[in-house]
Amino acid sequence: MTIRNLDCAISPRSVAVIGASIRVGSVGRVVFDNIVGGGFEGKIWPLNPKYKQIGDRRCYARVADLPDIPDLAVIVTPPDTVPGLIRELGEKGTRAAVVITAGLTRENGLRQAMLDAAKPSLLRIIGPNTVGLMVPPAKLNASFAHTPAGAGNIALLSQSGAIATSLVDWAADNNIGFSRILSLGDMADVDVGDCLDMLAGDIHTRAIVMYLETITSPRKFLSAARAAARLKPVIAIKPGRHEQAAKAAATHTGALSAADKVVDAALRRAGVLRVQDLAELFDAAEMLAHHSPLEQARLSIVTNGGGAGVLAVDKLIDRGGELTALAPSTIDELNRVLPSTWSHANPIDIVGDAAPTRYEAALEALSADPETDVILVMNCPTGLGSSADAAKAVADLGTGGRIAGKPLLACWLGEHSAREGRRILTEAGIANFETPEDAVTAATYLSEWSRAQRALLRVPASQSESPLERRAAVYPILRQAAAEGRSMLTEPEAKAVIAFYGIEIPKTIVANSTAEVAQAADDLLKGTERVAVKLLSKMVSHKSDLGGVALDIASADEAERTAKAIEKRLAGRSPQIQVDGFAVQEMIVRKDGQELILGMHLDPMFGPVMLFGAGGVAVEVVNDTAIALPPLDDVLAADLIDATRIGRLLAGYRDRAPANRAAIMAALTGLSQMVVDFPCLVSLDVNPLLVDANGAIALDARIEINPERVDEVGPNPALAIRPYPAGWSRDFVTAGMSFQMRPVMPADVTLYPEFLAKVSPGDLRLRFLAPRKNFPDQMLKRLTQLDYDRDIAFAALEEGTGKLAGIGRLCCDPDHTTGEYALLVRTDLQGHGLGWELLKQIIAYAKAEHLDRIEGIVLNENHKMLAMCREFGFSLSHHPSEPGLSVATLEVNTPAFASNLNEVEVGV
Repeated sequence: MTIRNLDCAISPRSVAVIGASIRVGSVGRVVFDNIVGGGFEGKIWPLNPKYKQIGDRRCYARVADLPDIPDLAVIVTPPDTVPGLIRELGEKGTRAAVVITAGLTRENGLRQAMLDAAKPSLLRIIGPNTVGLMVPPAKLNASFAHTPAGAGNIALLSQSGAIATSLVDWAADNNIGFSRILSLGDMADVDVGDCLDMLAGDIHTRAIVMYLETITSPRKFLSAARAAARLKPVIAIKPGRHEQAAKAAATHTGALSAADKVVDAALRRAGVLRVQDLAELFDAAEMLAHHSPLEQARLSIVTNGGGAGVLAVDKLIDRGGELTALAPSTIDELNRVLPSTWSHANPIDIVGDAAPTRYEAALEALSADPETDVILVMNCPTGLGSSADAAKAVADLGTGGRIAGKPLLACWLGEHSAREGRRILTEAGIANFETPEDAVTAATYLSEWSRAQRALLRVPASQSESPLERRAAVYPILRQAAAEGRSMLTEPEAKAVIAFYGIEIPKTIVANSTAEVAQAADDLLKGTERVAVKLLSKMVSHKSDLGGVALDIASADEAERTAKAIEKRLAGRSPQIQVDGFAVQEMIVRKDGQELILGMHLDPMFGPVMLFGAGGVAVEVVNDTAIALPPLDDVLAADLIDATRIGRLLAGYRDRAPANRAAIMAALTGLSQMVVDFPCLVSLDVNPLLVDANGAIALDARIEINPERVDEVGPNPALAIRPYPAGWSRDFVTAGMSFQMRPVMPADVTLYPEFLAKVSPGDLRLRFLAPRKNFPDQMLKRLTQLDYDRDIAFAALEEGTGKLAGIGRLCCDPDHTTGEYALLVRTDLQGHGLGWELLKQIIAYAKAEHLDRIEGIVLNENHKMLAMCREFGFSLSHHPSEPGLSVATLEVNTPAFASNLNEVEVGV
């Protein structure tokens, strides 16, 4: 129910204040005064049985007495009254309420009673325990904040009322306005995901800033964040970065998957820019208020103090920013206008005695520099020039915070001397900061969102698939462990499982006794120089901790003696542990090999998370790891590798050849697919995965399962990001031609250019409702990088050639009740039934997803599409605002529909 009725909250025509008061200092009075004093132009109705009138307005005793239906209700009454009021409001017809009241908890039952009261009418609740909401463009201040917010284009979502009011207070001093401010409080109903969905399509909002304390409904949150971040910058601060890391469970991954690392991975996957503290959030808000994001932000610095410039450069490099390499023509111009003692490089040190005219000359030269994207101008107080005069010169040049269209930032250092200069810059609309580090950090925000977008839209080289045979081979192993009541697989079992998913393992023989160890070693030593002997016990996970691993064994006798020694040592240390046998394994010696760890762990918030990093016995001590959310493809696997220090070593150094990167990525995507296929997986480690130029091999593996879930079939419902819906693939024949139909995957972007070249301009116009010649790369990536939680596209591919023949697309609304469909078939293949097959697939998918209806917008002249719609039972109507268009609507989950449609047989 993500955005349903939320328009009544952010665009109300009338507001009822329940609990409005005349008592000085009461929340009811402050809220009512804020709404009235803010200039809200809609109807305002106070409601409180204690009063007949508040101010010059009649005060009503009951909801039923109100003269009309309020779009929005603001409730500031005792907690036990709230559920009844919500019920009355729903019966009246109100569809949104802000519950400022605190004290409605799960423990006292009032929270659930409130939600139960709202459910029959689908009334949406913001709160409880909230400061309220503000809609500055509508002059609505339905909060008890101490100061109103100015109108602007930044939306603020905050789970902390104190942070929300602090940001409003700061913004007032910095001439920054907001489009929407929502203090979400306890989020009993409306949560961050709902608000992101609403704000993604809000024309008043250019950027979204969030203060997050917790994330409810992670899959909904990520889906909404990805949708919003594709359209506008989304910036978040999430405190709690140093919560105690997860304690080691059965795997190393459990110890290394700290909660904050998972949050970081989730936000990164969603294209959200994360900042670390409140100061950075303020700076990010200021940058977004003044400037739009840039594809790149090469920075040029003008300063009258060399030390300040050095500090700025250090911070820029730390954050991965780029210092401008000035064009020769710019150097020549600076030589002409500046004294000979200037730095002759970037940062441009114009010397401590710089007068305002020198600032002007340097900035004018940079404004024409073709290599400069962003300009930072700094001033250090000296006795040789006025900081205020320098600020005035900069302000005169930087109209609206820009110079020659380039973002202009300022940093006036100091306190007393800089205060007037900062005031002048702020009034001129120039973002300014107190330290070089803050200024540079803010400058990097301009490109970091674009960088996040590039990561969101990068195209993987391939997509892992999971043949049914592979899953069928693994199930017996898992069932056997479950039948024995075990949650941990033995090492041979775990290795067998990962081998089915494409990870190479050493030759291993299981010996049931020390005598059998000798025979196993003898067999293996015929093909290798050394073997390893490892304890097998269904009660032990970390064998090396108990001295249960011996390496570099060169003979069968030595192997047997070693096994006996392990057995004796274990009996002395831990007599309660049962020895089930030994694994005798060929020793893998790779002189230049690197030890890695690959793993999976269940995060309590986001479900399964993948880990990659430096492995070996000291893995927790080294702690060089990175986290990502599955499912992974080649691009995401490569990102995971590059996020670690050992990732740089794997690229090769000195005389060491680069490691086989493709083998590592294959191991990561294989494990990721295993997580998709088996909901019973709790945790797994491959440690170490030994990798060199020739490939990768798993020397050890451990897998933990939930025995009660072994028979559950994937895809794993715990995944925070919905995986590729491979079950929706089928082969079909139409008009004597064979095709494969399957969901679109990111790699299909390479099929689009040839496909579009074979679609006539007329057919493109019918599909896109207007002439279209160009399809930018970014657009094609958006068409193939799908969030399967809300979008699907089906590709019809020619059998044999694999060329794209047609595309059917369904985009669901955030409430997941309606989907908009579209079809495009190659012009040379029209008339063969492809469109019919694509539409059948879309309808079947919509039904399986429990959508209520699908709709299509069709040009009135598209007679073939309109005729097909009629044959499928769509109802056709004129578009309410576009006379040349028709709306085709099909109710897909009704008994009549089920009986009339000859449904296609497809997987789910």
